[in-house]
Amino acid sequence: MPRRSDAVALEGPVLEDVEHPIGARELEVLRREQLTPRMVRLVLGGDFAGTSWEARTPDEHVKLVFPDPDTGVTRHPVPDGDHLDWPRPFPPTREYTVRRYDAEAGEVWMDFVVHPGGLASDWAQSVEPGDRLWVAGPRCGHATPDAFTYRVILADHTALPAVARMLEELPGGVRVRVAVLVPDAAEQQELAVRDGVEVTWLHEDDGTGADGFGPFLAALDLPADEPWTLWAGGEAGLLKPVRRWAKGHGLVNGATADISGYWKQGRSNAVTTRRMITHRLKHALHLDDD
Repeated sequence: MPRRSDAVALEGPVLEDVEHPIGARELEVLRREQLTPRMVRLVLGGDFAGTSWEARTPDEHVKLVFPDPDTGVTRHPVPDGDHLDWPRPFPPTREYTVRRYDAEAGEVWMDFVVHPGGLASDWAQSVEPGDRLWVAGPRCGHATPDAFTYRVILADHTALPAVARMLEELPGGVRVRVAVLVPDAAEQQELAVRDGVEVTWLHEDDGTGADGFGPFLAALDLPADEPWTLWAGGEAGLLKPVRRWAKGHGLVNGATADISGYWKQGRSNAVTTRRMITHRLKHALHLDDD
């Protein structure tokens, strides 16, 4: 999550920092479901002792650790005190949102946007029930206090699982305006929409998403007399205008807004030694990428 600015004095509620216990565990694939043409859900089961996936951070991320392509062996991290000891060279990993944690059923849901040539995408489409996957995390995050009675939520396709969980866990009495940008109408999903929640779908193929979230934000009727907050997740370039809009409306990322670049167009997810060191430093300092 983004770091909080300590230089700005804020009045009213702010996002709450949530610390998660460090953990890594091997889970079993129970079943696979095709949600839409480009979205696959894997339901995992296993030992969830010590997890914090039931915490009030519905956008919490875990790191999925995949087998090495050459050996087929998964080199997973090992808990060491208050951190995870990762093997070197860093194993193939990707970060994903926990779509749902069901303690009673002993299940955790992970939703994958599938596309040709993606490490996690290829794995999600080929995996079979009974296969195993190591999961590390979740990392620290932000919880939104109930005092924020008006919320704006923006997401692209990759952040849709987080939005779906947010709406399912939304407290009563909160008004929400949501915009989700997906490739086409076939990628829309049924969401938990109740009174006070409005969802707008934007499509890449018909021009409604041609200008990103700009027209949607411009049309918002923001409250003048109640605390409000913004959550946004998606491709980094798509969120640049959102960051400017948020700053122009007096929001502070990490305090009264939570804006996270889930991925960046054209950037490889390969983990280098330098990125591994950066990851460890950020974890130690409780920092994250803006």
